[in-house]
Amino acid sequence: MNEQSTLQLANQNPIRLTSWKFISVFVLGWALLIALSPVPFLQTLEYALFSFLGVLGAIFASSTGAGGGVVFIPAFNELNFSEQQAIATSFAIQCFGMTGGAITWWYHYRAEKTELRLWQGFKRIISVCAISGIIGLWFVYGTHIQAPSTLHQSFSLFSLILGFFIVITVFFVKSPRERSQLYVLDYITIILIGLFGGAITAWLSVGIGELLAVYLILRRFDISMAVAAAVIVSALLVWAGIGQHTLVSYQVYWQVVIFAGPGALLGGIFAKTLVTYLSATRLKLFFAFWLLVIGLAGIKL
Repeated sequence: MNEQSTLQLANQNPIRLTSWKFISVFVLGWALLIALSPVPFLQTLEYALFSFLGVLGAIFASSTGAGGGVVFIPAFNELNFSEQQAIATSFAIQCFGMTGGAITWWYHYRAEKTELRLWQGFKRIISVCAISGIIGLWFVYGTHIQAPSTLHQSFSLFSLILGFFIVITVFFVKSPRERSQLYVLDYITIILIGLFGGAITAWLSVGIGELLAVYLILRRFDISMAVAAAVIVSALLVWAGIGQHTLVSYQVYWQVVIFAGPGALLGGIFAKTLVTYLSATRLKLFFAFWLLVIGLAGIKL
C-alpha cells in the first residue's frame, strides 16, 4: 500500500487505524490508577458496575459536548454521595472520559482536511474559552464562593433551562447555511461563556462545555466543530480543577473512579462514531431530551 492510499484510509477511518494505541492507553491507564489508588483493590470489586456508568457518561459527553457530570451527578445523588464527593468524583472520572474524547476529536480535526473550511476558528475558540474558563474556575476556588443553591437544585434547574433552550434552537432558529468566521461579538461572548461557565463548572462539574456548544450551534457553526470545541474545553477545565479535589479537599471517591474512569476513557474515545451516524438535529434533540429528563426528575424529587 503506497503512502497516498494509507493517508486516504486514515482519513476515512482514523479510529480503526489507531485502535491499538487507544486500547494500550486504556489498559495502561487502568493499571496505573489501580497501582496508585489509596484503596486496596479487593475492596473495590463491588464497584465494578460503575465501568458501564463511565462508558455511558463519556459517550454522551463526548458526542454532545456536555460534561460527563450530566450523567454522573444524578447517579451519585441516588447513591447518597455528599455534594463534595459527587463533584470531586465527577471531576476525576471526566479527566479520563473528556480527555479520551478530546484526543479523538483533535485527531479528527487533523485528519479530516475537507472540513477545515468550516473549522477555521476551532483553535481560537478553544484557546479563548479555555483560558477564560480556567480564570472563572479558579476565581471560585480561590475566593471560596458558594453555589447560589444546593447541588441538586442547581443541577436540575441548569439542565431544564439548557434543555428548553436547545429545543428552541432546533425548531425556531433557522439559518440558510453554516458559518465559520468569528466576529468581535463572538470573542466577547465566548470570553463571558468561559468566565461564567468556569464558575458553574466549579460548582456542578459541568457547564462550560454545554454553554459553548449551545452558543456555537445557535450561531450556526458546524455541529461537529461545536461539539469538538466543547469537549476539548471541558477536558482542559476538569484537568485545571482536579487538583482542588485531590490535593485540597480529598473528596474523590476512588472506589468508583477505579472502574468508571477507564470506562469513561473508552467511551470518550469511541463517542465520535455516534456523531457520525446522527444528524445535527437528532444530536441536538438527543442532548435536549436527556437534559429535560434529568431536570424534571430532579425537581420532582
